[in-house]
Amino acid sequence: MMNAGIRGEAMRLSIVAAAGGALLALGSCATMSAEQCLAGDWSGQGYSDGQQGLTMSRLDDHARACAEHGVVPDAAAYADGRREGLMHYCTPERGFEAGRTGSGYAGVCPTELEADFTYGYRDGQIVHEVEQALSNARSRVDSLGARLEELDEKIIAKQAEARADGLTEAQREEIRKRIAEIRRERADTERDWRRAQEEIDDAERDVRDVRWRFRDQYGSW
Repeated sequence: MMNAGIRGEAMRLSIVAAAGGALLALGSCATMSAEQCLAGDWSGQGYSDGQQGLTMSRLDDHARACAEHGVVPDAAAYADGRREGLMHYCTPERGFEAGRTGSGYAGVCPTELEADFTYGYRDGQIVHEVEQALSNARSRVDSLGARLEELDEKIIAKQAEARADGLTEAQREEIRKRIAEIRRERADTERDWRRAQEEIDDAERDVRDVRWRFRDQYGSW
């Protein structure tokens, strides 16, 4: 069963407005090409943006892009298309996918659809939380493993240094002390590495649990 602390923390994650976040940020790039602007399919563009969960402010971005080509958006047609697109976006399944992938939610769903969307979104956040924990644990194991290799190389180098000709006993003693220090650091690092391996085991179990928990409702991913 999934760790209660992880489950509780994931359920406490807020569903925040993400204007300016991953859903909306495209930097300084034009949001529409010259061909799209001149085609004037504002209903279709609104539908596409609605399907992606974008806010109405997206039309301002399109207006700036199309102003270069002397085209003014049809706001009414865009809004109608966007409302239709949101009908396909504001579902539990799309909410789950947004939460699972760590995407933001910009609060765009109509009142009558928002409860279902946010239900799926919170479920997706639970999955995202445990999958992120697994990714972090694996990264930690890799990082600590690399450090162990580095320390082993340092020990070998110092041992070779201690065997060099022409050193005084005092110099050899200093090298031996340094080797001892490196060995202590290596022992600490290995303990951390083993703990990180255990964290991977726990995280993998949590991922299996949530996949089992949600597979009937949302399918596999």
